[in-house]
Amino acid sequence: MLSQRVLLRSTPRLGLTRAPIRRRMYSSEVEQKFTGGANNEFNKERARIREHAAESGDFWRKLTLYVAVPALIIAAVNGKLRWDAHWEHQAHLPPREDRPEYAYQNIRTKNFWWGDGDKTLFWNDKVNYHKKDE
Repeated sequence: MLSQRVLLRSTPRLGLTRAPIRRRMYSSEVEQKFTGGANNEFNKERARIREHAAESGDFWRKLTLYVAVPALIIAAVNGKLRWDAHWEHQAHLPPREDRPEYAYQNIRTKNFWWGDGDKTLFWNDKVNYHKKDE
């Protein structure tokens, strides 16, 4: 009972009462005109900054939607076409086992500590091949 009484008495002070809803009676924001003491250089400069920020944000939004997104799509399509052409070219090469291995390829001074010791950390079996000493 005591806690309920304390809560009811402190409600107005805590701002827990229901505030009336304020409706805007116009459909768009009107231009801010300063009168009296608010008509100073500081407020005018803040209004100019706010207007410039709105224009700048709109510019970057348009730049992103109409330039950056299409450029990314074009780059992705180009990459996919080149990827497919590369693997089509690789299919026509002789098997990896028949290709010569040159002295500068797959140099091993000591074994790696992982796996079988012959494959590097970024070894790809589709691309890399190492002929063991015959």
